[in-house]
Amino acid sequence: MRTKPYYRWFIVAVFFVFMLLHQSDKLLIGPLTTPIMETFGIDEVQMGAVFTGALIVGAVLYPMWGYLYDRFARSKLLALASFIWGSTTWLSAIAPTYPTFVVTRASTGIDDSSYPGLYSLISDYFGPNLRGKVYGLLQLSQPLGYMLGLLAATLLSGMLGWRGVFYITGSLGLVLALVIFFGVKETPRGRSEPELSNIELATTYRIEGMTTRNFILFASSYLLPLVLAFFIGWWALFFIPILSFAVMLTLKSVRDLLKKRSLILLFAQGFVGVFPWNTITYWFFRYLETERGYTSNQVLTTMAPAILVLASGYFIGGAIGDAMFKRTPRGRVLTAMVGVITGAILLSITMNVPIPNQGLFLVMLLLTAIFMPFASPNVISTVYDMSLPEVRSTALSIQYYIENSGAALAPLLAGYIARDYSLGTAILVICTTTWVMGAIILAFTAWLVPADIALLRRQMRERAEAERSAAGA
Repeated sequence: MRTKPYYRWFIVAVFFVFMLLHQSDKLLIGPLTTPIMETFGIDEVQMGAVFTGALIVGAVLYPMWGYLYDRFARSKLLALASFIWGSTTWLSAIAPTYPTFVVTRASTGIDDSSYPGLYSLISDYFGPNLRGKVYGLLQLSQPLGYMLGLLAATLLSGMLGWRGVFYITGSLGLVLALVIFFGVKETPRGRSEPELSNIELATTYRIEGMTTRNFILFASSYLLPLVLAFFIGWWALFFIPILSFAVMLTLKSVRDLLKKRSLILLFAQGFVGVFPWNTITYWFFRYLETERGYTSNQVLTTMAPAILVLASGYFIGGAIGDAMFKRTPRGRVLTAMVGVITGAILLSITMNVPIPNQGLFLVMLLLTAIFMPFASPNVISTVYDMSLPEVRSTALSIQYYIENSGAALAPLLAGYIARDYSLGTAILVICTTTWVMGAIILAFTAWLVPADIALLRRQMRERAEAERSAAGA
């Protein structure tokens, strides 16, 4: 069944609002770091543990969310994710002590691993030549959500306290759960692929189901590490994705996915690529306050334009990636690589601007912000350029798990470096080192990616022939 043309833009609008408010809630803790630390009387390392807890929970749940999205209705699962977001944020707001706050804030990571299903559903409403722009448009919500969180923290925390701000964002999550549940429709996987776009699909494409034995093993891969975590420490949770992915390798479609060399390189790039983002997200506000001596108003007037420029970089990067992709299958990856290299160079210059020269610091920060997000929409689009429609959530969940499993340690690592040296040193060392490593990996990815994209297009043509034969019969 075909939907009206405008409806896909309604879907984009709903998901934009969902991501905007969800990112605001997720990143709100950055500008609220100082009052939260004062409430519980904790230092940078203990606060780093709060950041890291939610990132770990989000990371280890990617395999589960990825499989569920590829197997069942993505729209209903997204409504569930929004409900979980609202509920767990409320729990964080009422946490009375530091240990309970660590636990409740970690629970907010449950829904953070839900985005692969959102992007997968969008990929079935928009074809390959438009996805970079649409993903870039959706990802505008991330920095704008950051700014919304900054405004909420600055304007509301004084009146309501940081707990009151969490009550508001949690309630919005519950409202959006209803909007998504009743307003967003599922669409057949593969619907927007060029080879299948003009064919009424008779086949329902989804990842194959698990046997009863494998399902029990999959469930055990989550339960056993949870039990171990009580006895040997939180790091036992990292066994969850290792064990769950091992079970998923019994599925042929997942094994075929992991045979693509350029996809494996994108996974490797993801491991280092998000270190800078989590370091900047969780520590840059405090860096401005403590090491550059900015007041709350100066932080706001510095970060607000930087975040707006950063937001534009997602769409610009996605649009350039789409244009380059029309010229060469390497186009998206090359666009990502240029953005990463340029961002590393400009950030190094920015962090070395003398403290009294606030005007030059702002100019360099804005230039850096343009290029920093170039990679994000292009990496997502490239993952989908190589993956069959029924395993796209799984493919992106692997990408995001690898990103977050490494980057989950970034705030804690930055906390240790800051305590022994300075926050400026922590931000500069972590960001430039990992971005340079990521650019090198992207260069190798660009060399290999055309063959994997060609394979997917051949598979789509074979499906189109099979669909036509079934219709003729």
